[in-house]
Amino acid sequence: MTFIYFYSNFDATFEQYFYSLNMLNSLITSKTRIKLLVKFFINAQTKAYLRGLEYEFGESTNAIRLELNRFENAGLIESETIGNRKYFKANTNHSFFNDIHKILLKYVGIETIIDKVLSKVGNLERAYITGDFARGIQSNIIDVLLVGTGLDHTYINHLIDKTQEMVSFKVRYLSIVPHELDQYLKPDEPQLLVYP
Repeated sequence: MTFIYFYSNFDATFEQYFYSLNMLNSLITSKTRIKLLVKFFINAQTKAYLRGLEYEFGESTNAIRLELNRFENAGLIESETIGNRKYFKANTNHSFFNDIHKILLKYVGIETIIDKVLSKVGNLERAYITGDFARGIQSNIIDVLLVGTGLDHTYINHLIDKTQEMVSFKVRYLSIVPHELDQYLKPDEPQLLVYP
């Protein structure tokens, strides 16, 4: 019965996801602006400097600088100079930070994974996004670290297959028990706690 309920709601979520994806692309026509929003607002701990963004995005520094200046003037991002580099990061104190963060989670599909997979897999204590997405880099693969006991891997695989039909990337997961967390989650590596 639970599966039938989940599956019937899945189609509605699928339509909502693509509606929000198209709406964001319509509202924000600058691809550079979208890349910067994803970079800084998916994981608020992300910091980057202009030349690094140029290399990562494959775009000119002028286009990136223009968007960074707009965001900084609006108070959405902050900057600090370290050595001869000016680093940018999201301003988590901005009144729109949480709203932008939630919109972008929906945009890239992470919210779908949280709602449809992580909340229904068993005794899950925590879930983290690691890898490129945690660094604020759009990728074809999202890495998810699941921490818990008695997780239903057959059900997880089924839900991930269904979720991948809705999002623009593949989901790769690793499940561990709580006492193994320190082995797999290094404090100096970017991570994004998405559950609970």
